[in-house]
Amino acid sequence: MPVYQNVEWINQKLDLLPTLPGCYLMRSEDETIIYIGKAKNLRNRVRSYFRAEHTGKTKRLVQEIHHFETIITQTDKEALLLEISLIQKYQPKYNIRLKDGSMYPYLKITNERDPQLVITSQVEQDGGHYFGPYPNVYAASETQQFIQKLYPLRRCGKNEPRACFYYHIGQCIGCCDHEVSPEEYKAQIRRISRFLNGEVDEVKQTLTQKMEAAAEALEFERAAEYRDQIEHIKQTVERQDILSLDYTNRDVFNYDVKRGYMSIQVFLLRQSTVIKRETAIFPLYDTPEEEFLAFILMFYQQQNHILPKEILLPHTVDQTLIEETLNVKVLQPQRGKKKRLLDLAKQNSHIALNEQLTIEDRKALRTIHASDQLADALGLPHVNVIEAFDHSHIQGAYPVSGMVVYEKGKPNKKAYRKYHIKTVKQADEFKTTQEVIRRRYSRLLKEKKPLPDLIMMDGGIIQIRAAREVIEDELGLRIPVAGMVKNDKHQTASLIFGEPLEEVLLEPNAPAFQLVQRIQEEVHRFAISFHRQTRTKSSFASDLERIEGVGTKTRMKLYQTFKTRDAMENATVDDFVALGINRPTSERLVSYFQVQRANRAIKKQIERP
Repeated sequence: MPVYQNVEWINQKLDLLPTLPGCYLMRSEDETIIYIGKAKNLRNRVRSYFRAEHTGKTKRLVQEIHHFETIITQTDKEALLLEISLIQKYQPKYNIRLKDGSMYPYLKITNERDPQLVITSQVEQDGGHYFGPYPNVYAASETQQFIQKLYPLRRCGKNEPRACFYYHIGQCIGCCDHEVSPEEYKAQIRRISRFLNGEVDEVKQTLTQKMEAAAEALEFERAAEYRDQIEHIKQTVERQDILSLDYTNRDVFNYDVKRGYMSIQVFLLRQSTVIKRETAIFPLYDTPEEEFLAFILMFYQQQNHILPKEILLPHTVDQTLIEETLNVKVLQPQRGKKKRLLDLAKQNSHIALNEQLTIEDRKALRTIHASDQLADALGLPHVNVIEAFDHSHIQGAYPVSGMVVYEKGKPNKKAYRKYHIKTVKQADEFKTTQEVIRRRYSRLLKEKKPLPDLIMMDGGIIQIRAAREVIEDELGLRIPVAGMVKNDKHQTASLIFGEPLEEVLLEPNAPAFQLVQRIQEEVHRFAISFHRQTRTKSSFASDLERIEGVGTKTRMKLYQTFKTRDAMENATVDDFVALGINRPTSERLVSYFQVQRANRAIKKQIERP
């Protein structure tokens, strides 16, 4: 059997692979993509790398694989074309044969007075219309010849003394015989574009009728030719959901929710195909719509992704908020090819979430007794209840903290707590820790509620000392405090504990280590999610702050009453007055929202073709 990295995770992932077509991306430990492949059946193909003996380059490849990811497609053809695009972008070192982009041709309608349909291996910004890529030159050539019969453009040189042979057989538009108007060319190019973008039903129907007529007339060779043409259309032209419909740069977002977790998939489409796929899976602490909107805003504002020309979203979310905040066109297609792109993102998010939850369930089964093992490692009688803390901010802005609670190795989400930092104005890890610990445990003492068996800080010695100073010196408590240490790859490495503080190493495969890892990941995600919500709401709040008379209390009334921005915009003056907002301020609110709606209407009118 082959030796490879991250054995346990890979074995779990292999058991959960779907039996669907798609692409797989093999990554090394440093996240570098080292190989990209495609398969009709992802489960069978990917398993073959890890469940059989290999030699040579394949053996070296498998030994370098640390983890992998998959992208589901609708057909094997889509998987092939996606594979081509991803290889050309990432240039994996083990895809030696497929690195040469010239192997994958495009069809191009040239940008000139009398355009031609030509085959090219390069996509350039020259005003031409590009279609593809095609699996090979033969497929591109066959498609080119078929279109020249169906919707001919210029085939001969521009200076022919008379009409060429192709014009006489109906495969050239005849610009050497007579002048062809720009309008006629535009109409022909539109027909070709529709055909190459998958609108082939009419042509297929015509060919089917001709095939049947030829068969009835016993012209079997001609009937076979029509049959081959129909099959060629199916193989090279019919719709490809994973590919864009044109060269518009667009991003596609969709999500799935299950058992309190959310999975978000992002497809970044550039130059007609997916150049990147991003996946995010995290616990759901707000409504799915609010979490989804917050993720999108942070995707562009915090992660510095370049805005596309348009964004595709499911119809369940607030389109207006994204449009206004990011100043980008947002579409929510209900049918057609763009809707199929959304559905594909939904399918990928569903599969990713099911895989993640199944792996988490298996981890939970193996760590039922992890609490006892952790207590033994730390020399404590028991750690039935663990409370863990993490802080989140961006250069000191919007500082928050999150606390998660684990009871007997399992999260108790009802006991989670969120903290807005009130007394610390700048990024100060020591003081932030002290404020949160002071607020948490002084309240438990006041309310005479049970204390935890162990406090865990998602940080190092600074946070441990800050927590101990409050717990022991100020509150007179004796609650053990441990620090969760991460390595340079931001992964759980060990604990810091005791007096004096020492590093406590846990076996990576031990239940206790996996419990600490889950707690660290959970508290980090919880704090980040809370910070994301806080920042998103603050962004909208800053708009309302510009309205005279709208202060903090008024904004809170608006947020509590109107769950979406749409509802707020459609409210009347009387609706606002009913909340206790004075009439002049209510009128200013209505006026502000009316201006916002008018601006959007003007923008849409300008963008309308």
